[in-house]
Amino acid sequence: MTSADDFVLQLMEEKALVPSEAIAEERERLMAEGATLADIDSLLIDALVEKKYCKYDDISFMLANEFNVPFISLQNLSVDDEVKNLLTQDDARKYQVFPVAITSGQLELAVIDPMDMDVIDNLGHILKMPIDIRIATPSDIKNAIDEHYGVNAYGDILGNEGVGEDKIEGLDTGNEQGVSEEEAPIIRYVHKLITEAVKRRASDIHLEPLEKRFRIRYRIDGVLIEVENPPKRLQPSIISRLKLMANISIAEKRVPQDGRIQIVYNKKEIDLRVSSLPTVYGESIVMRILDKEGLRLGLPELGFFSDDQAVFERIVGMADGIFLVTGPTGSGKSTTLYSALNYLNHPDRKIITVEDPVEYQMTGINQVQVRREVGMTFAAALRSMLRQAPNIIMIGEIRDLETAEIAINASLTGHMVFSTLHTNDAPSAVTRLVDIGVKPFLVSASLRAALAQRLVRKTCVHCKTPYSPDPHVLQAIGINEIAAAGMTFYHGEGCPKCNGIGCRGRMGIFEIFIVNEELQQMIYEGRTLVELRTKARELGMRTMREDGVRKVSSGLTTADEVLKVTMNES
Repeated sequence: MTSADDFVLQLMEEKALVPSEAIAEERERLMAEGATLADIDSLLIDALVEKKYCKYDDISFMLANEFNVPFISLQNLSVDDEVKNLLTQDDARKYQVFPVAITSGQLELAVIDPMDMDVIDNLGHILKMPIDIRIATPSDIKNAIDEHYGVNAYGDILGNEGVGEDKIEGLDTGNEQGVSEEEAPIIRYVHKLITEAVKRRASDIHLEPLEKRFRIRYRIDGVLIEVENPPKRLQPSIISRLKLMANISIAEKRVPQDGRIQIVYNKKEIDLRVSSLPTVYGESIVMRILDKEGLRLGLPELGFFSDDQAVFERIVGMADGIFLVTGPTGSGKSTTLYSALNYLNHPDRKIITVEDPVEYQMTGINQVQVRREVGMTFAAALRSMLRQAPNIIMIGEIRDLETAEIAINASLTGHMVFSTLHTNDAPSAVTRLVDIGVKPFLVSASLRAALAQRLVRKTCVHCKTPYSPDPHVLQAIGINEIAAAGMTFYHGEGCPKCNGIGCRGRMGIFEIFIVNEELQQMIYEGRTLVELRTKARELGMRTMREDGVRKVSSGLTTADEVLKVTMNES
């Protein structure tokens, strides 16, 4: 029971479901054991069932009769997909309900507690349709959710069961000596939380304290997906466990903190960068999952077609100059630069990076962590790096004039410099450097190329099937009716491999702005962004949207994905 346990107990006594003496005896025992007044009624009901004075099923029958609400058995129930899909598995488990059928425009919903009007009102608001409740037993609802949605991703983590066959090295699983009985379930839960995120290819784990619940979300292929939330009462224990693992101060809860967890999962090295941020309802934790296997991706896996790959390899293989990767946060800039460094990482080259923070630790590369509190800024690190005689320098981001000038001077003295900028397209890298304060003649002399990129979700290869996109979407990305007639479009229908989403993994779409002599002269003369872009297009530059269209026509992604992340070129 969930909302009115005191009323349920009174009803059990009135209906002689349980002897009054048994209720009084169990209440006295629980209070002697230290149960709080807030929890006593709920614990008492559980204790009476555990002592076999009654069953949860008996309580459900009693409530159905008392409130004149139909009782329903969910065993061998046939449910239409349309009805089941009205409610996500996470919501069904969170609210302990199950959708049964739609009758006369109303959703027949099986519930455990007919008195919990907050749940019914919340679901009515979510579903935007009236709800007609039925009462079912807790076991029936749990079994129906398992059967029709799939088994709970976490299993009985907060009970006494182990964590299954998945093993993460570097994590205490709660079975080791010195771990108390109270700590072990939390340790197992955190272990499974991370395991499940890695298995589902999540890039982030978000643990967000809200007013009445503790929300857990995974970011998978750029989209946040909510998973089953642990009880709110476990929030402090889970957060403390993660802070302990990340070597973050447990005592400090007033200021943001950062830490790192290093694990090995299925023989793969994985870093989790942990960020703690105080909020109104507790500390919010975000763990960014950094999979070192991603650094070993070849350029085709990043999304390059063979012609663009050849151009990219030629640019990064230059002896000197600056190469910039541009795009908003989360567009894959760091992954592209790390892949370029991995491609160039040979014994005959010395590579030094200066980053804030160092996201991936790479073998054979000298990586410097920015520490502003001790004076180790990007600019200070760059000055010292030049005395180390590197061939290639990677700067995490050019943020100010001082860093930009040192990077340009390094490129003009025989070093190849890689860095990132936050701009919408590739030619804008020129105007951004000038806006920072770099003289146009220095930009024209040092900039070799700029690459703009976005990430689109890839169509799942396991459930890929032909379809007809919305003509308005095709027109928006530049595919007219005549061109569309000669193309076959694909999307994913949804399968177990992609968790029913139709997409699995992401790839880049690119815009490569190469600075030749003609463009160098235009930059030197201080020409406008529109003029630079027009000239680059005349010289053969392909825009991100045009690259996206190539990938749509190849069946790698959908028109909707390209439309979401690119802007109109007109």
